[in-house]
Amino acid sequence: MEARIEQIKQQLQSQGYKLTSQREATLRVLLENEEDHLSAEDVFMLVKDKAPEIGLATVYRTLELLSELHVVEKMNFGDGVARYDLRNDNSKHHHHHLICIQCGSVDEIMDDWLLPLEERLAQEYNFQVLDHRLDFQGICWRCKDKDSSD
Repeated sequence: MEARIEQIKQQLQSQGYKLTSQREATLRVLLENEEDHLSAEDVFMLVKDKAPEIGLATVYRTLELLSELHVVEKMNFGDGVARYDLRNDNSKHHHHHLICIQCGSVDEIMDDWLLPLEERLAQEYNFQVLDHRLDFQGICWRCKDKDSSD
């Protein structure tokens, strides 16, 4: 975690920003809850435990800054709530999601199956894809199992 924070600190500094204690507390919450797709309010409630003096507006501003710098991805899964997901610097693109319309769970697909499509777009349309995101909506295995056991 410390190496990732240092890397993000350098990324902020290269853009003229400092890693303030509030920004660091927000980053730590995102890193500790990397698989949870937290909303700004979720992040705020968790950051409040680490930095009681922090305000909701500061958390919002920090998340927006991190989104602008492509440290986090701001997403909406159709429920009207913006959620934040740390970008993985090891991959060219963001990962994809399986969104359950019954329980609201969000599972991640880490494989990037769209690279052949990107290559085809480059060849056939002379279009350079910089990023993409793919979300599938349906019924998750947990809900299917629950429905079949009833």
